[in-house]
Parts: sequence; structure tokens; C-alpha cells
Amino acid sequence: MAREKFQTLTEQMFYILLSLQQECCGTDIMTQVHSATGGRVSVGPGTLYNLLESFLTAGMIRETKVEGRKRSYLITEAGQKALRDEYDRLMRLTADYEAVFFGKEDM
Repeated sequence: MAREKFQTLTEQMFYILLSLQQECCGTDIMTQVHSATGGRVSVGPGTLYNLLESFLTAGMIRETKVEGRKRSYLITEAGQKALRDEYDRLMRLTADYEAVFFGKEDM
């Protein structure tokens, strides 16, 4: 069975969507991702704009402003759902880890 696109998010995808809680352009997104992760995660322009295009196509973000070549984006309800689903998935992974290594029964 084929995996649904965006069923899980890469770190770059996660932080891009997280950055778009407020309207941002590409340069702002790259800066926010770098800042939010203390430089652990970086997003280059090629990766960023390919992901933004995929998110637009999937309806996870919308374009809010175009000023020459500068475009700004904002997360949509579908993007919020994907972000929340990924957060929930990561929390389940964490709970499984804790159950195995710390004997917690919170699963």
C-alpha cells in the first residue's frame, strides 16, 4: 500500500509549517527555522521552495502576498491538522520509548 503524502513530516516540513503560524516570506521562514532549532535544522532555498509548492498544492498553506518576486504564506486549517497529527505521532513515539526504557504504563 502506498504511503499517503505528508502522512509523516520531515523535520524541515514540520518547522516550515510551524513558522507559518504568522505570515512569512521564504527568507523569514529560513531564519525562523534556524532560530527555533538553534541551528540544528536548516532549510536551503531549493528545498524550501519545493516544499512550499507542495504545501500549496496540498492546500496546507496559502499565498497571502506577492510583492515582485517576494511571496508570503500562511498555514491553513489543513496545514494545522497535519502539524497537529505529526505532533501527536511524535508524542506516541516518545510514550513508547518511555514505556520500554523507563517502564511507564502510559501507552
